[in-house]
Amino acid sequence: MEVKNHCEENQLKNGVQNGVLKETPPAKLANHGKWNPIYLFLLCVLLGSVLILLLNACHPSDPADPWTLTGFFKAPLWDWTALAIVLTFTVLQGALYYLPVGQVVEGKMGSNEKRLKYSLNGLHAFGVCVVLLVCLWECGYVRAVSVSGRVLALVSAACVVSVLLSVCLYLRSASAQTHQGQDNNTGGFLLDFALGREVDPRVGIIDVKQFAMVRIGFIGWGLLDVCYLLTAVESESLSASLLLTVTFQLIYITEFLIDEDSVLDTKEFTEESIGFLMILGEYIWIPFFSSLPVYFLLQRPNDIHFLSVISIILLFSVGFLMYYMANEQKSRFRKSPHHPAVAHLETIRSPSGQNLLVSGWFGWVRHPNYLGDILLMLAWCLPCGFSSLLPYLPALQCFKLLRERSTEIEESCLKKHGEAWREYCRRVPYKLIQAVLTSLHFLNKNTR
Repeated sequence: MEVKNHCEENQLKNGVQNGVLKETPPAKLANHGKWNPIYLFLLCVLLGSVLILLLNACHPSDPADPWTLTGFFKAPLWDWTALAIVLTFTVLQGALYYLPVGQVVEGKMGSNEKRLKYSLNGLHAFGVCVVLLVCLWECGYVRAVSVSGRVLALVSAACVVSVLLSVCLYLRSASAQTHQGQDNNTGGFLLDFALGREVDPRVGIIDVKQFAMVRIGFIGWGLLDVCYLLTAVESESLSASLLLTVTFQLIYITEFLIDEDSVLDTKEFTEESIGFLMILGEYIWIPFFSSLPVYFLLQRPNDIHFLSVISIILLFSVGFLMYYMANEQKSRFRKSPHHPAVAHLETIRSPSGQNLLVSGWFGWVRHPNYLGDILLMLAWCLPCGFSSLLPYLPALQCFKLLRERSTEIEESCLKKHGEAWREYCRRVPYKLIQAVLTSLHFLNKNTR
């Protein structure tokens, strides 16, 4: 495996984050101070229940059926097979983390004064899981409906596993010594348990946060999509809309796993500690909520016209290219600003001594990667039709999250770069929303 110093790359990058060079901040617990304890408690308690209700609502209801409390749910809320599936998946991902393939990158300094190493073989692990699942399904050892038919029970089991892992993490951090702010005892059990006290906890060579974000969250999402697809094949109900949505999501997941090291630069990874809320989110929210449009189509098949298929593919292609090329341009400019592909791009010199990128993708809109993200997520919701708001909830949440994040970034850049940032905003007036509306209007006009 190739070992690569990710920290040195960060020093070269100095973070061109949405048009601005941004230094990677030192690790600190950035998530404790912004939470209201009551809201945090309700979120921890109700998140799983809300997700179960959303998944249950995807099932078509028959007005003739009498309503009962036990009959309200269209699938069992608990069974031991679901717990076995979640535990098997977790153990398998832990084992695949040790695959001797892919890069090993060195990141920030750990508490032992040595650089932390991260194994970037998520794509290989995902490939092994998909091949294993399809082979077992093809040989008749596994039926996809055994997974898709107990989705509610899987969410319940994932909640239980999240609690158990979080308890272990809490007890581990309670006995760990404080090193460079890595352990943060706030004096409140709720904050410590829900948000965590360590930024970079490890079990052996496994970085717990990377494991949760990539292996549990994204690989779990991808495997759920594959199970839903195979379930449709089993029931002979595979539709163009479901195939389209699964294909779009698998492309997105694969691209993320190819560029797995991009997660190492995110604020969540570098600054925030990991506790119950993050673990729970990776076990249930990322895989089950993100795949909600696919599950909706599995329960409520929707036929779409051929011209609609073309329009949706066009929208996804535009969004994906924008998302990919903007991130690629940003990464290339970070690593090598004199590279021929980016050397011609115009910049504004900041009083901080850094450069603001004001041409290329970042000269068209201030957050082109976020805009692409929104468009491609909208594209994989559209095959669901407009009979319900349910399948659009992930895209709406994505829009809200990225809008808030873009605002945070711009406030930070204004403080750091002052008049240079104001000049950038004057020359690139579109932040996010206006560009979304412009893109949709352009697509609508060209598909009439």
